[in-house]
Amino acid sequence: MRIAVIGGTGHIGSYLTPRLVEAGHTVLCVTRGMKTPYRAHSAWKKIQEVALDREAEEAAGSFGEKIAALDAQTVIDLTCYKPESAEQLVNALTGRVEHLLHCGTIWIHGPSSEVPTTEEAARTAFGEYGIRKLAIEQYLLTRARRDNVPVTLLHPGHLVGTGWNPINPQGNFNPSVFSDLAQEKTLTLPNLGMETVHHVHADDVAQAFQCAMARRSVALGESFHVVSPAAITLRGFAERMAAWFGKPAHLSFLSWEEWKTTVSEKDANATWDHIAHSPNCSIAKARTLLGYAPRYTSLEAVQEAVAAMQSSGVVTA
Repeated sequence: MRIAVIGGTGHIGSYLTPRLVEAGHTVLCVTRGMKTPYRAHSAWKKIQEVALDREAEEAAGSFGEKIAALDAQTVIDLTCYKPESAEQLVNALTGRVEHLLHCGTIWIHGPSSEVPTTEEAARTAFGEYGIRKLAIEQYLLTRARRDNVPVTLLHPGHLVGTGWNPINPQGNFNPSVFSDLAQEKTLTLPNLGMETVHHVHADDVAQAFQCAMARRSVALGESFHVVSPAAITLRGFAERMAAWFGKPAHLSFLSWEEWKTTVSEKDANATWDHIAHSPNCSIAKARTLLGYAPRYTSLEAVQEAVAAMQSSGVVTA
């Protein structure tokens, strides 16, 4: 097929774009051209790069039409963060594309009532990002039901891959947490460390997009969680990462109000966002309907990324 990937050099695109080329598709990589992919691959020589500044083009009202003019059968949107962005794209593509795949987020859910959370659970999104992404989901599914817009939504968890810092056992992105575990330093966790995070390797997300394309008939008009097979508690995460370093875990615990004063405001805000959500999502629907089969557990994905961080000196033992 002829496929346009919006954001094809980002976290997910760095894995998805080469996969599509290897599968024999003609791939148009829509990007601002401001960064290189996170991973090298011979497939990049075979893609056609389309330079578009989404924000500027949307402001001019031309982004959707420029994507439609690429004449792709399938459009994969990895960079839609506002309902009006989704609306402009859908209006331009309606009747002109066979499949529109949208990258959402498990942040469409707020705190869980029952775990693992399924796609049918009531939505209780909070925070600007989650609320906007939920509004996008509601808009796209409404257009699918009302106007037969051929859309599928995939909702990843905490993305992991080589080239960027994964969520750590404190629930933030500070790589020194991994160094502390490797050096047998005491790591302090908020509360009792029983809140959860739910990672997913970016290549497993890429796999899910391919699965949804291959099973288009059952994917249309549906949303799917795309995460690792199981969430992990902060405490369990810390203990198992320490064991991976060959060290015992030395953990202490503080109430949230005390703990947040021990880290930077940036780290505290990131941790709060993650522990307030404490995601734990089911992939049963994606397994059954799409044949989604993640290669990585949460720990395996993080360990691959941390090994690369060790090689580059970001994490030290």
